[in-house]
Amino acid sequence: MPYMDYVAGSPVDERVIEEMLKYFRHPGNPSSIHSKGLEARQIVEDARAKVAGLVNADSSEIIFTSGATESNNLAVIGYVMRNKNKGRHIVVSAIEHISIINSAKFLMKNGFEVDFAPVDSHGKVRPDELENLIRDDTILVSVQHANPEIGTIQDIEKIREIFDCAFHVDATASLGKIEVDVEKLGVDMLTLSSNDIYGPRGVGALYIRKGVRVNPVILGGGQERGLRGGTENVAGIAGFGKAAEIASEEWRAESERLQKMRDRLIEGMLKIEDTYLNGHPVERLPNNASFRFSYIEGESILLSIDMEDIQASTGSACTSKTLQPSHVLMAIGLKHEEAHGSVVFSLGRWSREEDVDYVLEKLPPVIERLRMMSPLYMKRKKGGD
Repeated sequence: MPYMDYVAGSPVDERVIEEMLKYFRHPGNPSSIHSKGLEARQIVEDARAKVAGLVNADSSEIIFTSGATESNNLAVIGYVMRNKNKGRHIVVSAIEHISIINSAKFLMKNGFEVDFAPVDSHGKVRPDELENLIRDDTILVSVQHANPEIGTIQDIEKIREIFDCAFHVDATASLGKIEVDVEKLGVDMLTLSSNDIYGPRGVGALYIRKGVRVNPVILGGGQERGLRGGTENVAGIAGFGKAAEIASEEWRAESERLQKMRDRLIEGMLKIEDTYLNGHPVERLPNNASFRFSYIEGESILLSIDMEDIQASTGSACTSKTLQPSHVLMAIGLKHEEAHGSVVFSLGRWSREEDVDYVLEKLPPVIERLRMMSPLYMKRKKGGD
């Protein structure tokens, strides 16, 4: 059963589960000063050090959250609200995760100005156009490290050279797939997610460089250096730490293995008539293969291949409840009908060569059958406009 929707959710590694099982029944609250509380605090701090090590940060710069969405909210809203005396303008790329887009819209409703930096047909931010958007009162720029929907990787180091204001990068999709080093990237804030590196859901982190100040968006008892209220999820954080430890040791070999399968999947898929690759052909995540199939709907493809025990997605699971075409695919210049015909196949730790073989066997007849039911395709076959 080829599971090819790692972009939406990854299975938790058995080694991570074993680590978490040690702490599910631990009674200690990390804020308590008795022995059990101190034990819980040590568990959290050990995990913090492992997560920090994965991105070459100091452990004091890691704030645990409930996931990437909360981290993105804390970075964008928290930073802007804390530093609004410096300016009221921010720039985000047009293909950011919906949690960044909606954070930007929230700020717009509260008197801030937002510009969305355009991308080219491969989904790469245009440095010259980004530079033209920077103003004297720009206080924050936010750009994804890599886009999970089309796989394109941004040149973050080059983008960093364009401006002097604060820089936030969402590394949810890239963590554990390619190198993520906060010092090399030159970022001020970096979003991380546990489940995207085979850890538990409901746990994430935000790297905040020393000296950068943000306001909390969840108020509570002062946990996480006063930036994230609420008792820490000790077992979940321990799992995140273990997942980070494993990723630190294995990501290079794993990415090389996945890239070979990805390339074979792309090569085979593009043999299907009127099939195109979304995203950059080379500068893309090693596990991402995003396609658009002309004349048919992506949802129809998903439902059909699910009956063959193949799971994939039409884009971000966080935006799947809307009938609107993907804002990412629209931003790279696709027409509505092209965007609606897109499907993302994403590989992961348990993907195997035979999974690729199975997909390349089962998908072509599905595409052919669906196209035979498409009026647009039949019109084309008959020589119509």
